[in-house]
Amino acid sequence: MKRLFKISLMPLIIFFIFIVSSCDRNDKKEYIGIISAMDNEIEILVNETEVERIDEIGGIDYIIGKLANKNVVIAKAGIGKIRSSSGITSMINNYNISKVLFTGVAGGILDSEKILDVVVATKLVEHDYGRIENSGFIWTKGDPGISKSEGDYYECDSKLVNLAYEVAQEVVGENHTFKGVIATGDQFVANEEYVKKLEEDFDAYACEMEGASIAVVCTNYDIPFVVIRTLSDKADGNAHESYEEFSDEAAINSSLIIIKMLSSL
Repeated sequence: MKRLFKISLMPLIIFFIFIVSSCDRNDKKEYIGIISAMDNEIEILVNETEVERIDEIGGIDYIIGKLANKNVVIAKAGIGKIRSSSGITSMINNYNISKVLFTGVAGGILDSEKILDVVVATKLVEHDYGRIENSGFIWTKGDPGISKSEGDYYECDSKLVNLAYEVAQEVVGENHTFKGVIATGDQFVANEEYVKKLEEDFDAYACEMEGASIAVVCTNYDIPFVVIRTLSDKADGNAHESYEEFSDEAAINSSLIIIKMLSSL
């Protein structure tokens, strides 16, 4: 009789587990997505988060919890356009993401910028999108066959841009905060000649390796986003040394901006 009673309970237990897991998968709670490329770019954010759980999807840890009293999903997707686009797509498809904040470091382009200054992207462009012919690399405008972007650039959400810019001024000072175009490519730029080309061709303020791919995905999913970068180097001949020295401090600046932004959202 006891054995029969135990067996009869099994369908109920299985049903209960199914219901709980289904509720978890169908969570309708809205989250703010926070994504970066490297560990040091999310370290402070994760330490300050009241972590509810960590989901591993496609080799990426998605940290779910509360930060600055907001529901967040935080992920380090990895370096480069492929990894970041994969990471943000999985985030959007698995969680109810209302907006996306990208945080991290970048190389500065303008002479007026200094290391540890902040650049908030108003729009992004892929500087390495194009074709290679006998004459060399030829940049190609936009990607109209796939994306919904207008022209050559992907526009960040204006409200998020303005908020990030205001908060960045509070964190690092008005004279150390910029907003403008950020150029994305799958290369670490450490060449003064190429930096000048990015400024002349795209009116870019900074260069990095993930922002435009985040922009493509968010644009196609109609999710507002902004990219926030603190300069770890000037993308010149000393870029590698500067990056090694200042990347951790630069990552902290971007993280502090994210936390203060969350408090205002």
